[in-house]
Amino acid sequence: MARLSDTIEVFIKQIIEDTEGVAEIQRNELANRFNCVPSQINYVISTRFTHKKGYYVESRRGGGGFIRISRVNPWGSGGYLMHIISSIGDNIGQQDAEAFISNFVDYSIVSKREAAIMKAAVSDRVLIRVDQPMRDRLRGGILKNMLISLAV
Repeated sequence: MARLSDTIEVFIKQIIEDTEGVAEIQRNELANRFNCVPSQINYVISTRFTHKKGYYVESRRGGGGFIRISRVNPWGSGGYLMHIISSIGDNIGQQDAEAFISNFVDYSIVSKREAAIMKAAVSDRVLIRVDQPMRDRLRGGILKNMLISLAV
């Protein structure tokens, strides 16, 4: 049986898919639908729909409030890859790097095989001889370089 968080995530992703990239939801209505507390909806949104996973979330509080979740368009307005390159900053941890790479597969930017190669290149197993925080700095440089070559 799927966990409630997984079920809510799948439901929201389906709304996003059905509405061509943008879901506008009412937190309380969604909580009632899944018979949970509104903070459970907040948890799912804050952990599963982050900018690192390719989503933009905005909300308005109050009576007419809403939560709008938009999937970042991989090729529109400057491009998803350029968005990721700028959001990496100077360094990135292995877990975040792998999350970005998995999103590239979801968006059909890279194949599963290419993603496996990218993950291997930024893995701690390769960078083990480099001390922290230099390891995350080096990983960020490697990932950015791969993304720049994809964007060209």
